[in-house]
Amino acid sequence: MTNPNTEFDTPWKDILETYFPDFIEFFFPNIYTQIDWSKGFEFLDKELQKVVKDAELGKRLADKLVKVYLINGEEIWVLIHIEVQSQTETDFAERIFVYNYRIFDRYHRPVASLVVLGDEDPNWRPNEFTYELFGSKMGLTFPIIKLLDYKQKWSSLEENINPFSTVVMAHLKALETRSDRLTRKKWKLILTKRLYDVGMKKEDVINLFRFIDWMMTLPKDLELQFNDELDKFQEDKKMPYVTSLERIGIEKGMSQGMSNLIELLLNLKFGEESLTLIPQIKEIDNQEKLKEIFTKIELSQSLDEVINFLNN
Repeated sequence: MTNPNTEFDTPWKDILETYFPDFIEFFFPNIYTQIDWSKGFEFLDKELQKVVKDAELGKRLADKLVKVYLINGEEIWVLIHIEVQSQTETDFAERIFVYNYRIFDRYHRPVASLVVLGDEDPNWRPNEFTYELFGSKMGLTFPIIKLLDYKQKWSSLEENINPFSTVVMAHLKALETRSDRLTRKKWKLILTKRLYDVGMKKEDVINLFRFIDWMMTLPKDLELQFNDELDKFQEDKKMPYVTSLERIGIEKGMSQGMSNLIELLLNLKFGEESLTLIPQIKEIDNQEKLKEIFTKIELSQSLDEVINFLNN
């Protein structure tokens, strides 16, 4: 079975980059008001990759490091960690602690670790790591958002026009319909139609449809039914935003996104010599095959295992 991380990391990463201020406003409104958005913000992914690689924590690919400015003029670093997995992780809080202090050690700037948990265990809510020895105390407490909690706030999600209301609904319905693709098709259409009904701009409709489409994948026959129903809806609305060309572009973008993730994971696990496999991988445009390759790399102990998998 495909690891849930491979399903959800890329769409979350992409949507976070596209709508970062909306992300902060939706999940952390008290933080949003403390940031001077007029000064902009900067993603520091390459810097974060170095920190992760140095810490030997290399398989988490949806993490973001962002430089922002506070309204008092202070420059700070914000670590945004998006966690999407179907089982608990015993050392999760420790890993966030390690990320935090390594970033502080590298840049000597305050670091805020903000965590979104997209797993399916309602009781798993790690929010601190501490230890004490001989009167010496060390630790980190960090705010968490549990996406499952939004199930109880569904009506407020439907009324909210922030892009992340759509993101949360799509994520929850993707989890809920993993074993029921017919129901998934129904919800995929409901959530897509909502983009038009709330009056979103064409660019936002396409961006959020891309997220929904990636999260809520369907078998080919149901996908064709979905496309027909969406085409009819757009025709009735006289809003042909998601055309065949857009769909082709989205599919290519999904494959390109997976290829980029595979390249990053290969480099983190097996070093630069593994990147000789990238031209072969980039020729693959089958999304399911790319997910299988990603999962194989995660589970492999050597580069030879990956090479044998690609050649068979």
